[in-house]
Amino acid sequence: MEMAEIRQKLQNMADTLADYRGSLDLEEKETRIAELEERMADPSFWENQEEAQKVISENNALKAMTDEYRSIESSIEDLEVSYELVKEEGAEDLRNELETGIHNTVKQLDKFELQLLLSEPYDGNNAILELHPGAGGTESQDWASMLLRMYTRWAEGQGFQVETLDYLPGDEAGVKSVSLLIKGHNAFGYLKAEKGVHRLVRISPFDSSGRRHTSFASCDVMPELDDTVEIDLSTEDIRVDTFRSSGAGGQHVNTTDSAVRMTHIPTNTVVSCQSERSQIKNRERAMNMLRAKLYQQEMDRQRQEAEALRGEQSEIGWGSQIRSYVFHPYNMVKDHRTNVETGNTQAVMDGDLTQFIDGYLRSRID
Repeated sequence: MEMAEIRQKLQNMADTLADYRGSLDLEEKETRIAELEERMADPSFWENQEEAQKVISENNALKAMTDEYRSIESSIEDLEVSYELVKEEGAEDLRNELETGIHNTVKQLDKFELQLLLSEPYDGNNAILELHPGAGGTESQDWASMLLRMYTRWAEGQGFQVETLDYLPGDEAGVKSVSLLIKGHNAFGYLKAEKGVHRLVRISPFDSSGRRHTSFASCDVMPELDDTVEIDLSTEDIRVDTFRSSGAGGQHVNTTDSAVRMTHIPTNTVVSCQSERSQIKNRERAMNMLRAKLYQQEMDRQRQEAEALRGEQSEIGWGSQIRSYVFHPYNMVKDHRTNVETGNTQAVMDGDLTQFIDGYLRSRID
């Protein structure tokens, strides 16, 4: 890399960071952090555990954003110093270090830009992710279990916590349905890119003739909502059924009717939760899941109306898959919304979804 090119890259990075500063409202966020830390230092802070956790979560999210900005700012300043040394001394080892530093900082800037894109309501919330196999019995149920592993691996790689809210195993293999709560800042903002139908093409391990099969599974993603979000729910519109938990959890869970299924009668929306030993806690969680699902349905309805007015074709529903995973006769995973693709199918199934999520989020601002 020529010195003039290095100089230009450094200038471009500095200009980009200056633009991000305006989008970030850095001073406002740092003022808010100071306010939150003052509240956390109050001796009575932990008297309300639930409120305390909300304050801590907000503070951690703000600090992560501002600390990342300051880290990039410091990196660019260090690179400027290195540039001057290389220009004066011309040492080859220093030049190599400078080029490596520029490469790493550009990647850091790209990642930071992605975080700034997550500015829609509830992007910062935890996510509720549901997987449902399509028609095809064991084939599709096995595909749903493969997606379950993929998303679990992805979430763990992001440092998120994964909690199984509801799990219904398949008759022979896989799962009939599963609901996960994925906890972490921006979990919903990232995972909303995964909402839709996922298509698998492979040689079936369940077919003794070794024929190629196509399977489908749907992924639904909703933000976990707190009590500040108002959803119009009447108790008269909700039917509550209790049943015995079918999942792991010990003798008490599996011998009492602790699991809860809620049905919103006007929309026929059904949610269930069996993650807790207590029926009361499962009721609370099921209600939160129902509120989240109805909220997401309303958002989808509004988006469909807007697309209809613009003359756009909606991609929501079973009729159009968002991504294809081909294991035979060749290896490829392709996102049909962005045309992002890779031949490394094993990495994707191990949770490497970054390029697909990045591609989707960036396409929404193009």
